[in-house]
Amino acid sequence: MVPLLAILSILQMVSGTVLETFEDQLLANPSLLILVPVMIGTAGNLGSIMCSRLSTQLHLGTLEFTPENRAIRSNAGAVIGLAATVFVLLGLGAWGIGRALGGTLALWEVMLISVISGMLLAVFVVVVSLGAVWASFRLGHDPDDTTIPVVTNVCDITGVLILFGVVAVVL
Repeated sequence: MVPLLAILSILQMVSGTVLETFEDQLLANPSLLILVPVMIGTAGNLGSIMCSRLSTQLHLGTLEFTPENRAIRSNAGAVIGLAATVFVLLGLGAWGIGRALGGTLALWEVMLISVISGMLLAVFVVVVSLGAVWASFRLGHDPDDTTIPVVTNVCDITGVLILFGVVAVVL
């Protein structure tokens, strides 16, 4: 567990460094500043939900890692559906708060950034969650102990990269 925690700590430092490189853009656009913590937090929560459900099925002996598995497809669909709902609401909230703080981004710009980056992140969460549970099981670790920290840390750095990748395309 110690090597895993050391790697995750390094990932958190990388995430902070990446976020610092976008400081000027965040300060110029308060809506983006609001999107960052909520987006990466939501992605971590969605990943935690998916990992918990998969881990429970694994412990019950009902999980098979095949594309035909209905449980995996329904869990992935639930994560994507939750993300679609949450990231639309997040875009509206971030735009409103950003405008109140003096931001100049249009509603469509904030919505486009929130929804596209959120949905890309949701797909990534599904893939990483499946991979983390599978790898943990194959390596002989309890997925309850390993997968949620891995997924939340990986989603932190990936969420920042995806968000600012989408920002670069939209703005």
